[in-house]
Amino acid sequence: MAEIQPWRALYYDAEAVGQLDRVITQPYDKISPEMQARYYQASPYNLARIIRRRSDPAEQDPYTAAAAEFRSWIERGILRRDAQPALYPYSQEYAVPGQPDLRKRRTGFIGLVRLEEYSAGVVYRHEETLAGPKADRMSLLRATRAHFGQIFLLYSDPEGMVERELAASVGSAPAWEKLEDEYGTRHEVWRVTANGVLESVRSEMRDRRLVIADGHHRYETALAYRNSLRAEGKGSEASDYVMATFVRMETDGLLILPTHRVVHGLFDFRWNRFLTAAGDDFDVKELPGNASMELAGWRRELTETGSGAPAFLAYAGPGRAALLVLRETAEEWELAGTPPGLARLDVFVLHRMLIEDALGVDGQAVREERNLHYERDAEAAIRAVDEERAQLCFLLNPTPIEAVRDNAFAGQVMPQKSTDFYPKLLSGLTIYDLEG
Repeated sequence: MAEIQPWRALYYDAEAVGQLDRVITQPYDKISPEMQARYYQASPYNLARIIRRRSDPAEQDPYTAAAAEFRSWIERGILRRDAQPALYPYSQEYAVPGQPDLRKRRTGFIGLVRLEEYSAGVVYRHEETLAGPKADRMSLLRATRAHFGQIFLLYSDPEGMVERELAASVGSAPAWEKLEDEYGTRHEVWRVTANGVLESVRSEMRDRRLVIADGHHRYETALAYRNSLRAEGKGSEASDYVMATFVRMETDGLLILPTHRVVHGLFDFRWNRFLTAAGDDFDVKELPGNASMELAGWRRELTETGSGAPAFLAYAGPGRAALLVLRETAEEWELAGTPPGLARLDVFVLHRMLIEDALGVDGQAVREERNLHYERDAEAAIRAVDEERAQLCFLLNPTPIEAVRDNAFAGQVMPQKSTDFYPKLLSGLTIYDLEG
């Protein structure tokens, strides 16, 4: 049973900080060093100073320093606590990357959800996690005792009953919080405090199964933190919950982008030897031309080819690019016994048959990111190879939402970074303070 709760969120006092776009940030794992520098410059109260703190020799522990600064913002009124428990409808209007004239709108609501082990059949994961980010988030959570970003949870509601009820409650009221981020996405948040509406939404959500779209590392960190507190005899109702944004699966505002793979640190990598190994199971079409000139055409071909079978664009430098398309016979023989939902899934096929089998990068190395890192931007993946910071990259097609849903409910977990839901949920719109 999914247990949703309203709460009195912490939020930025607009009079104290000025424009919200100076203090609200992208999620911690999206913040590059360049973005971090820009955020620090934007405001002394920018949330990056808490969730992606700079290394400072004067600070013995960055997490303790972040916690102290966070608490000082509360004491000084930079952050205020909402007067009443609420759920917070959240809207994002955005341009589709690569199609600036096409705009979509994704709506959901922010609330608390009771933490559940995956085995309970309430919250489902859809991809594996990495060790490093969880250790980092645990250190921050232990120090601050607060959640600054939302877990992105999907639920099924074909009739849109929850959305309609919240929209009716908000009516034509102006947004409580409103800003445009650096990617041109317009974010709006409202407050719903009417007890009847809150209870109705809680009741409607009670029987829903929830799929983590984004925030696996933070969800598992919150769960591990709750369990550790219980083991120490320090558990509390506050630590039984985590902050989340709930979005219905059936909305046409959902967009998933691919996350590309960049391979580095391989011993004695050779392009021709890789193509020979891949040729056992894939049809290999070498692509002539230069990536800077041909990439758009290559990606169109990848999209068209990938509609019929798992397909990838492999690139190892100028003059070394190829389109790899899985043969049906390979699926029958090499993936025999694999659950059907995974056997036709691009990222699973890539990891199993190319990264592990053809390149010899085992699952542990992947989890520890020893030979693999991830790029949302195809040009950045290509550039890493051209600048000899990597030996090879794979460009992928996006994972369909149906595959995310079906594999999650079937208990089949995809490889790390199988999806990139766009746009991201901003951090700092609401904050869940466990001490509050």
